[in-house]
Amino acid sequence: MHEAETRLGRLDVLVHAVGPIVVKSFARSTFDDYRKMIDGNLTSAVEAAFAALPGMRERGFGRLIFFGMNGSESTNPAPKMSLYASAKAGVVTFARTLALEEAASGITVNVIEPGDIRDKTLDRAAASAVPANNPTGHAGSWEDIAYAVRMLVAGEAGFLNGVVLRVSGGSVEPHE
Repeated sequence: MHEAETRLGRLDVLVHAVGPIVVKSFARSTFDDYRKMIDGNLTSAVEAAFAALPGMRERGFGRLIFFGMNGSESTNPAPKMSLYASAKAGVVTFARTLALEEAASGITVNVIEPGDIRDKTLDRAAASAVPANNPTGHAGSWEDIAYAVRMLVAGEAGFLNGVVLRVSGGSVEPHE
């Protein structure tokens, strides 16, 4: 058995929903900010995949979900987010490449791009009362993101591979 599964048990699903965010102009950013964005978002995704994939390959089944940011699939620029957006674009490219490489092993790899989730503690009902500048007119909730994750990790989702699912209320911009 591989080290990650020895320590954690069988891994059939990996949801990589971590990573810091720096919101400031590049002129005000530091190289340390850059390292935090790359290590916290992209490097951690690569490390998690290295840990999870060996057991998934052996079993012929696995689901990996990574998180981008709204617009990272098409590398839409966002003011004051050069480092974060770059890291998330790297996560999306990494995930979509893994989707191609791991599909024959019964492993799907997908990305969720969360949109306007203003308060991560609000449920769907409370978030729907928060005005937002997207086509729905309200903010999203953690429940909206959780629904997308549940859909992509379901056993029936084996043909959903390399998907970048925008959960944004219809907004296509990486920012409001």
